[in-house]
Amino acid sequence: MNRVGYGAMQLAGPNVWGPPGDPESARRVLRLAVELGVTFFDTANAYGPRTVNRLIGQALQPFPDEVIVGNKVGAGRGADGSWLITDHPRTVRRQVHEALEDMGTEISELTYLRLGGDTPGIRGEVPLEDSLGVLVELRDQGLIRRIGLSGASPEMLARAQRMTPIAAVQNRFNLLDRSGVQVLADCERQGIMFVPYFPLASGRLTGYAELTGPARRLGTTPAQVALAWLLRRSPAVVVIPGTTNPDHLRANVTAAEVADDLTDAEVSRMTGLADESAAALDQPDASTLDALTTAADRHR
Repeated sequence: MNRVGYGAMQLAGPNVWGPPGDPESARRVLRLAVELGVTFFDTANAYGPRTVNRLIGQALQPFPDEVIVGNKVGAGRGADGSWLITDHPRTVRRQVHEALEDMGTEISELTYLRLGGDTPGIRGEVPLEDSLGVLVELRDQGLIRRIGLSGASPEMLARAQRMTPIAAVQNRFNLLDRSGVQVLADCERQGIMFVPYFPLASGRLTGYAELTGPARRLGTTPAQVALAWLLRRSPAVVVIPGTTNPDHLRANVTAAEVADDLTDAEVSRMTGLADESAAALDQPDASTLDALTTAADRHR
């Protein structure tokens, strides 16, 4: 699998609500991603809701054999666009079937269960085992190939693994916010794919000499360097930067090449931007906490 994937969240309308202004442009970006070698796409029923999954189905069907779409269930939207944990087993089951319908496929290559373990103040309504049990049942029925978790604490990951193998975990992790470091360590040790969200720290990385220096040396952008650092940070990491801009997409895809060109000293200086020894899931850095609070208030 190409370790630079594509996060499709931005393909929906403003605040991840409703359709984009130009749906055909969104479909072209998805097709371009495949042409550029992207093999992993990240999406969720809640994006739109259901808008992005439909765009993916329209753009990529029939899915190339090498393409894996990771879709999140267990999250939904309120009538005002707010984001909710919707982990009741009946809802999880419905969302899996909706995603298959929207993407026009008979099996989900990867379905994540959205949890609240990495977001302060957000928790599900039912025990993890109840909602995860639905995904295990649907996998056994042949509707899901792999099961993942999104927003998992180390304890949640361990509980889930008592029920089923976990193929991927999606948690917050970037140069400024290392709150997912323990989960990353668990994934690396156990051969589980780790997919960081907010990989570019919600645009808060501009101006750091630790990034701008390597970017100047290599003739790249700080964003490319930040993605490259994630790839160097652990072999378990697959990054999913999102964009609606074809040029930005092309630049993101080159992050793997940039990773090979970073020196060990440059990687070390970037790693030193945050103290991983003090990282905790319920203590994101201030900039990420601002982003989470804004998202919760406005569209999450």
